[in-house]
Amino acid sequence: MNVSAHIEAVHTELRRRNPGEAEFHQAATEVLDSLAPALERHPEYVESGILERLCEPERQLIFRVPWVDDAGAVRVNRGFRVEFNSALGPYKGGLRFHPSVNLGIVKFLGFEQIFKNALTGMAIGGGKGGADFDPKGRSDGEIMRFCQSFMTELHRHLGEHTDVPAGDIGVGAREIGYLFGQYKRITNRYEAGVLTGKPVAWGGSHARTEATGYGAVYFAQEMLATRGDGFDGRRVVISGSGNVAVYAVEKAHALGGRVVACSDSSGYLVDEDGIDLELLKEIKEVRRSRISAYAEVKPNARFSDRGTVYDVPCDIALPCATQNEVRREDAVALVKNGVLAVAEGANMPCTPEAVEVLREAGVLFGPGKAANAGGVATSALEMQQNAARDSWSFEQTESRLAAVMRGVHAQCRATAEAYGGNPDDYVLGANVAGFLRVAEAMAAQGVV
Repeated sequence: MNVSAHIEAVHTELRRRNPGEAEFHQAATEVLDSLAPALERHPEYVESGILERLCEPERQLIFRVPWVDDAGAVRVNRGFRVEFNSALGPYKGGLRFHPSVNLGIVKFLGFEQIFKNALTGMAIGGGKGGADFDPKGRSDGEIMRFCQSFMTELHRHLGEHTDVPAGDIGVGAREIGYLFGQYKRITNRYEAGVLTGKPVAWGGSHARTEATGYGAVYFAQEMLATRGDGFDGRRVVISGSGNVAVYAVEKAHALGGRVVACSDSSGYLVDEDGIDLELLKEIKEVRRSRISAYAEVKPNARFSDRGTVYDVPCDIALPCATQNEVRREDAVALVKNGVLAVAEGANMPCTPEAVEVLREAGVLFGPGKAANAGGVATSALEMQQNAARDSWSFEQTESRLAAVMRGVHAQCRATAEAYGGNPDDYVLGANVAGFLRVAEAMAAQGVV
């Protein structure tokens, strides 16, 4: 059996069947290119068509979302839900509301989610969804009407044992509340476990808001510890200023790091005194303003709309914004400035060319499917609490989150050593470890 030829055949078929879906092709290529060592040891997975089945979603839903704006005009958006793989449990993955959302992006996110969820060790499969709706500038009433229309179509495909969405870009506690209210209204069931990311007051989990940002920092800390290092006294740069970035700032500071820069779509901010977390939260979470407003308050801070946040010298970089934000030239700048570790807080924020630069330079690199698994892990903990009609303390939940991230790191490192001979190759480790867990379940469940 020629494993390389088999993988290339899967590549070719994937590109043929999914034309124009660049992000999905990129995500699939990144995983498939790592799997030769695993398939050589497990030829039964080739014979049973595991790769072919992994690359084809179990179900792809595309639907119309009509709604009425505050001026009385009828608007129409497109909704998506890709239920990718349920070998390990119900489909689990967020909903993204952003104008850039299309089928290829949802499939890339859902494909990544399969392996990320597997790495947590939780009983959750992979899925993703969203709509090309932009909540920015919309009133609460408009967002409510959109969410109600979206859920009116999607509800028939959901359930705590079937498919459990959460939030993502553009979908926070407000949107989750509107979505859950409509689900409850239509189904006449208070099925708390059907959506995660809920406010704590009615079924949510403590530490869920913080989980993705905290988890990325925990993973980076574990990587650094393998070299006798950590965040203490280190300069940190974090891209983004949304939920993930804000709580990455919080945990990095708690571990002794100094976050000197963050960003949004308008540019980036540098504060050599260390980012004032409370001011950042007020600007982004309360005022919902541009990050440039920070520099208007802090005279020692500066805002730039030229270049990128990665031009700022740092020891640790945490990309927490969106896909493909870190380009080759950004990686070159990071390496030139002596970066020690990069952990992806977002989904696939580094382009393949950037990853290659970082890995060749010996930078510790934590891929998103491992480094940002904290969010979905805590969503699974929320599902556990909902199933038991229970609520855990913040400390109890964060302790479980930290343990999960330590486990993800250890699993990636051990797998990289076993299948590639290099424990620092977290890309290989994450891809192979996630694949093996899913493949074992798929093989056991037959050709379905």
